[in-house]
Amino acid sequence: MAGSAEGKKGGVLQGRYEMGRVLGHGNFGRVHIARDLRTGRAVAVKVVAKDKVVRAGMVEQIKREIAVMKRVSHPNIVELHEVMATRSKIYLALELVRGGELFARIERSGRVTEDVARRYFRQLISAVDFCHARGVYHRDLKPENLLLDEAGNLKVVDFGLSALADHARADGLLHTLCGTPGYAAPEVLRDKGYDGAKADLWSCGVILYVLLAGCLPFPDDNVVTMYKKAQRGDYRCPPWFSTDARRLIPKLLDPDPATRITVAQLVETPWFKKTSIAKPLSLEPPACVKDAADKDEPEALNAFHLISLSEGFDLSPLFEGHPASRRREGGMRFATREPARGVVSRLEEVAARGGGRMRVTKSSPGGVRLEGAERGGRKGDGGDTLEYLSFCCDELRPALQDIVWAADPPASVAIAV
Repeated sequence: MAGSAEGKKGGVLQGRYEMGRVLGHGNFGRVHIARDLRTGRAVAVKVVAKDKVVRAGMVEQIKREIAVMKRVSHPNIVELHEVMATRSKIYLALELVRGGELFARIERSGRVTEDVARRYFRQLISAVDFCHARGVYHRDLKPENLLLDEAGNLKVVDFGLSALADHARADGLLHTLCGTPGYAAPEVLRDKGYDGAKADLWSCGVILYVLLAGCLPFPDDNVVTMYKKAQRGDYRCPPWFSTDARRLIPKLLDPDPATRITVAQLVETPWFKKTSIAKPLSLEPPACVKDAADKDEPEALNAFHLISLSEGFDLSPLFEGHPASRRREGGMRFATREPARGVVSRLEEVAARGGGRMRVTKSSPGGVRLEGAERGGRKGDGGDTLEYLSFCCDELRPALQDIVWAADPPASVAIAV
């Protein structure tokens, strides 16, 4: 079936992707695991049947989902690699996330510790505020739409109900009633319009509550009763919530969007800023990809660690220039024979040349972090991905190039950004 575009197992989709087994089914098609024949990279291919979309009146929704995913590129958002189409099908080649839904993690293990919840929540807020800064509102944030990769990093998916800023009416508000009961903000159902960013933050607050409590804050089989509880703020924090968590949750689950906490305020709260000790267990050991916000004890890397840094044990991401090497979470990774104090000194030089934009701070015993001098602005605590990539490529990488070690001098160094 070489050249097949029907997405069958064993076939080759438009000469680009070798199709594998079906990972799941949806309302309009199915999702396959596939291999990119150009890079060897494993991807997920979503096959959408056009006739089903037309019959359901969802054409504009599919178009919007594709347009939104092309607009957002962030470490905690599933990446859209490519869109293809035939007369009968639409194919979306997506980043493959192997760890499953956060919902399944909660169902399997129940509530998580506050340190684990904080790490997930920071990544969620980083992704959500990145979207908001680009005029994108998700409108269906829930644990089922949050995936986990092999290292336990969170990925936001399913922008099918999302809206763009230019979808707002003359009053500057969105008016489409959408979302999932239990997670949608109370103002969404009031038929008076709502701010997409504030509605998303309410959903983030419900997700945080579910992570910490293991259940919804407003549980009820009757949807109307559930929303009445949400409008009244009728919930209780379990006794195991910390004091800082008890203070933060009401600010997120504030029924009045006018007084609900903003991202800029959120990232400055004690609970959000607290240094975590633990991090989520990897779904496939070892956990080598570290979150920039949660640095733990220094790790020694052996050969198996290094292999695990590549996608699907494909070693091509370890070499500069491979597309995947620009997307790895956890910053830049490289080998060096320079002593630790020499590396730290070089980072301090880079920060000094930045005109006050960057600073080197202590992150944990034996560790340091190079970070922006300003936090909590419009782009959130996670910063701006494009700005970050530009800084790494134009400033940081050249400054460190002479201390990077490679076994074979002509070969490129494995610096993953």
